[in-house]
Amino acid sequence: MSGFDAAWLALREPADAAARSAALEDALARALAARGGTLACVDLACGTGANLRHLAPRLPGPQHWRLVDADAALLAEARRRCAGLRDRDGAVVEVTYVQTDLAAADLAACCAGAALVTASALLDLVSAAWLGRLAAAIAQNHSVALFALDYDGRRVCVPADRDDALAQAAFDAHQRRDKGFGPALGPQAAAYAARALAAQGFRVDRAPSDWRLGAREAALQGELLRGWTQAAVEAAPASRAAFEAWLGRRLAQCETGQLGLSVGHEDLLALPL
Repeated sequence: MSGFDAAWLALREPADAAARSAALEDALARALAARGGTLACVDLACGTGANLRHLAPRLPGPQHWRLVDADAALLAEARRRCAGLRDRDGAVVEVTYVQTDLAAADLAACCAGAALVTASALLDLVSAAWLGRLAAAIAQNHSVALFALDYDGRRVCVPADRDDALAQAAFDAHQRRDKGFGPALGPQAAAYAARALAAQGFRVDRAPSDWRLGAREAALQGELLRGWTQAAVEAAPASRAAFEAWLGRRLAQCETGQLGLSVGHEDLLALPL
């Protein structure tokens, strides 16, 4: 798993799109349609713009998106891949690209004027303090929020292996390390976000958005297995030999189409009351 480079983001994009909650997206579209006018949206940690590409055709227009990321190369790829994108009503979506470090950014300024604040696979990387500031900024702005595809700690590999629990425990410990925003919430992110937004006066709905990966997703499986193992070794280096042996067994199953993976994620929709 190659971090947040464009190749990794492209590999996971189809699985993300298949996993996302259609029910929450429909509720989001209804809430935004009721607001009328140009729909201003902010996508935090946008990467190559996959969240925009998924949501824009499902939401009413006209739309203006502000895509925010710290990585200039990813923003350049987003600009290329999102050119000419159209909303649900057929109008071309306007997009502005902003390079900034979200860990140090003024979140109220990032969210200013937005009817929708959204992000994909972000909240499990941030700290409780940072997420609390984001919830306050969303409330201050009276925005709607949709957060998609945050890892929630559920993970199943079929067939089972004797070292599955050992590998997952080390990976989850790594997920709670500082990812640049302070100690990360990791698998607790969706639950924490729900409490933080409810405390700010939002109605919060959550839905599973699990990856279910089989032989057709072998390339994604392989990258996940390698990334999980790298993280596990960093978290528990004394168990390196066990993790690498586990990886070898799992990759062999992946290469022969015998491996099934389910990775638990959650989507969260927050609507002002």
